Amino acid sequence: MNNTVLRQMFRTLARLIISACAVALMTACANQGSAPIAGAEVNSQPAYVSTQSVLPSWQDGNARSAILKFISDVTREGAPSFVPTEARIAVFDNDGTLWSEQPIPFQLAFMIDQLKSAAPSHPEWQRSPAFKALMAHDVSALAKNRKELLQMLSVANSSMTTEEYDQSIRAWLASAKHPTLHRPYTDLVYQPQLELLDLLRANGFKIWIVSGGTSEFMRTWVTRAYGIAPEQVVGTQEKLKYVVRDGKGVLMRQPGFDFVDDGAGKPVGIFRAIGRRPILAFGNSDGDREMLEYTATGPGPSLALLIHHDDAEREFAYDRKSPLARFDKAWDEAVARGWVVVSMKRDWNSVYPGPKAAAAQ
Repeated sequence: MNNTVLRQMFRTLARLIISACAVALMTACANQGSAPIAGAEVNSQPAYVSTQSVLPSWQDGNARSAILKFISDVTREGAPSFVPTEARIAVFDNDGTLWSEQPIPFQLAFMIDQLKSAAPSHPEWQRSPAFKALMAHDVSALAKNRKELLQMLSVANSSMTTEEYDQSIRAWLASAKHPTLHRPYTDLVYQPQLELLDLLRANGFKIWIVSGGTSEFMRTWVTRAYGIAPEQVVGTQEKLKYVVRDGKGVLMRQPGFDFVDDGAGKPVGIFRAIGRRPILAFGNSDGDREMLEYTATGPGPSLALLIHHDDAEREFAYDRKSPLARFDKAWDEAVARGWVVVSMKRDWNSVYPGPKAAAAQ
């Protein structure tokens, strides 16, 4: 990855960290179709399946109709729209598409906690204005010392083997809880999307996660959460180095990134990892725009979908002016190109699995 992309990635991290501290301060103040689809019985009128036996957490409406019609069209043998199973590739963004991402992406919360945990091994950080600002949630001071903060963040999340990092992710997910929803992060997957993933698999689709988050962070838990194999994760790639330690070959994490899987990087990551253009893509922000564009402008049938986070009561509400995961240019392109915009408020009967269902994920 060139220095320009690396600086861009670091600037993004800095902005998110500062936003996180601002949210923490505010929170503290406040607290004081026509062919049979597997598992479905399809009615001819209306076009979408009205029975709740399929996608029960989805409201009957245009979004559900478009999904079910598309699956019906591409799986109906002999139809001009038929797509063979080997070409039924679906790609999903992760943050904000398969699970929540506010007030900051969950991986960033993990990285910050890693920094705090590493602090005893770095007594020099106690004298750092950036570290003091992070501990005090001083947004102004963080903005002035962002470069130093990012250096510490990079150190805290490197200089360990991939196996050691994997264990730290698992341990964090086992104990950490969302700061406002007070549930384990892995409980905050979207029930309607779990149903959609199951329906796609039942109809011969192979599903990939294509995320701006790192592959390492996601691969530890995606099978349990979504039923997606670790090798079907395309994400940002952190620097690694092969070394022999205690007679064993290991991969050591290095500061920095080799590849950023966001924006225009997503189609590149898809091609490198999958080697096929998807026929279905699902995202939620401007960072997913190029992935949907790449999918929707390919030959043959395709379906591009975006979630609009418009449900502050059950989840969060944010779109065009959000400092995180802005949904602006992608929304305009969705309207212009006829992509499906899914309203969390209107199109989903529920957002998260119930406690028992979440525990079984």
